[in-house]
Formats: sequence, C-alpha cells, structure tokens
Amino acid sequence: MEEVLSALVAIKKELDEQRLEIRDTGKNVTEQVTHNINTLLEEKFKTWEHKHEILKEIVEDQEKRLYFLEKQEKKRNLVFFGIVESETEEDYPKQVLQKRRELQEQVKMEREKGTIVKIKYDKLVILKPNQKRQLHTSPTNDSQTQSDASSNVNKKNKVLKTHSSVRRSNSVSESVLKPSMLNFLVNKKVSNTTPEQDIENREKNL
Repeated sequence: MEEVLSALVAIKKELDEQRLEIRDTGKNVTEQVTHNINTLLEEKFKTWEHKHEILKEIVEDQEKRLYFLEKQEKKRNLVFFGIVESETEEDYPKQVLQKRRELQEQVKMEREKGTIVKIKYDKLVILKPNQKRQLHTSPTNDSQTQSDASSNVNKKNKVLKTHSSVRRSNSVSESVLKPSMLNFLVNKKVSNTTPEQDIENREKNL
C-alpha cells in the first residue's frame, strides 16, 4: 500500500509539474503570438500612415490648385458698364469667409487696445500709425537779412551784366562818323540851349 501511495504521489507531482510547464509554454506562446501580431500590425499601420501622408499632400496640392484657379477666375470678372452693382460683400471662397469671421473677434480686441488693424483677404494686418512731419519754425531775422543782401547783390550783378552785354549796331561804325557830327550829336543831347543858339553853334562849327 505504501508503495502504491508513493507512486500516486509521484505521478501527481509530475502532473503538477507538467501543468506548470504547459501554462508557462502557453503563456510564452501567447506572448510571442501577440508580439508577432503587434509587429505585423505596426508595420501595416506604418505603411498605411505613409500612404495616408502621401494622399494628404496630394489632396492639399489639389486644393491649393483649385483655390488658386478659383481666385484667378474671380479676378477675371466681366465689367458691364451702366449696370448697378448691388452686391455689398466681396466674393471670397468659403474658407476665406470662415477665416475672416474668425478674425473679426481678434480685430475687435485689437481695436479696443488702440491698435490700427484691418483684415486683408484672410490675414490680420497691423498698420503703423502715420507720423506727420512737424512744421519748421520761421527763420530768424539774421537769416532773412542775409538772404535779402545776397538777393540784392545778385540783382546788381545781373544789371551790370546786361549793360555790359549791350552791343553797338553794326550799321554805323566809329570810323565813319566825322568829329563834327559827333560834336553835334553830343551837344544836342547835353545842351539845353535855344534854337537860335543852336544855329550859331552850327555856323561856328562850319
């Protein structure tokens, strides 16, 4: 009996050990399987993510092209003269209109601070305040007197130049005129005599 009991105890012990081994191996197998599955999924996710990024870039490029084409088409609108334009709102794309609505609150806040801002297309532009030039004070009396003196000197020089630049007429030369004729002309300009005295002077000169 004791031998049978000891054999049963040994069998039970072996079974317990085998059970533990099976559990350990099962645990290791499950971990390995999950690890392999995770690696495969990660690789697939990476490939999908890469493809998604490529598709996203393509879509963004296409959106930019469409946006540019739409913008160009809106710039080339036909103008009909004589037709009243009743639209008060500018023709912007939906995305730009949405962005402009979002910027309205920021514009209000900046204007409350005293900043000059405006919305240009889909961007907020901060304008610098205009600084007007200060008017210069009137010049002093010294500078006025100096400018008056210099202007007077310039005027005198101009008058002298005009007098010096006057030429005699070429019709009558000095060599042709006789002394009696010159004296007659000079006496006529200088003297304030009567006509009788002029006749006597002429006779004397003859």
